[in-house]
Amino acid sequence: MLEVNDVSKKYGSYTALDNVSLQIPKGSIFGLLGPNGAGKTSLIRIINQITYPDRGTVLFDGKPLNPEHIARIGYLPEERGLYKSMKVGEQALYLARLKGLSSGEARERLRYWFDRLEIGDWWNKKIQELSKGMAQKIQFVVTVLHRPSLLIFDEPFSGFDPINANLIKDEILHLRDQGATVIFSTHRMESVEELCDDIALINKSKKLLEGRLVDIKKQYRSNTFEVGLDVPDRTAIRAEIAQKFRVADASFKSLSDEVKLRIHLPDDHAPNDLLAYLVNLGVVTHFVEVIPSVNDIFIRTVKDSDDE
Repeated sequence: MLEVNDVSKKYGSYTALDNVSLQIPKGSIFGLLGPNGAGKTSLIRIINQITYPDRGTVLFDGKPLNPEHIARIGYLPEERGLYKSMKVGEQALYLARLKGLSSGEARERLRYWFDRLEIGDWWNKKIQELSKGMAQKIQFVVTVLHRPSLLIFDEPFSGFDPINANLIKDEILHLRDQGATVIFSTHRMESVEELCDDIALINKSKKLLEGRLVDIKKQYRSNTFEVGLDVPDRTAIRAEIAQKFRVADASFKSLSDEVKLRIHLPDDHAPNDLLAYLVNLGVVTHFVEVIPSVNDIFIRTVKDSDDE
């Protein structure tokens, strides 16, 4: 859907983006991650044609990015931009008309979304009468109303309570399933775990990694397992296991009072080999591979980059 090729951007002597290239697949939710000041917002502004790259190209659906593509993009910025003294319905209609919808189309689609999100009685309220989360719902509606093929959400869950955050997550997944491509920028790593198909990580203007989330997790896996073992003599069993494997204490939650260990398995051992060995020692109450979280990968990759 979107191809970013060797894009660089400077503001005076400050380099915001340094030869960044990305491939954003159609029909995916693409997590754009990075610490504050990494260059994410600069890239989003270039895609929205608010600013232009100093070098490099951006292809939108196979064609060079141009002003006509703006009508096919929906952008929810981190800093919201609703007019506080306008009524909700009046403002939503105004913004829909700016996106090229007729008055009739806009009213029909707004009725659909206001019913779907159960906000129909907000039509005549002013934005300043709404809570931050309520205003967020309106901003979300006007972002998706013109049915863009590319949606860009920058911290979309800011201001939402858990119930409404889950509601918006479900809507983002529904839009993806209907064919929209989503760029999702956030610091909430748990949302990345739940939503994203692909991710890219930018730090200090450079891309550090990119790819399918499941493939990146496979690259960072360490063949380590958390194990719970119910045995009479805990000290002796831990010492025995430590003679064969690299062992550390684990701290997972459980309902049993068992030995809790983290065991690193050598490359020439299969998980079934470890499980068979443990079964002979006692009752195995817990056996789970330690899969690196997006948060773990984020911290490790950024730290390694900063240390170079």
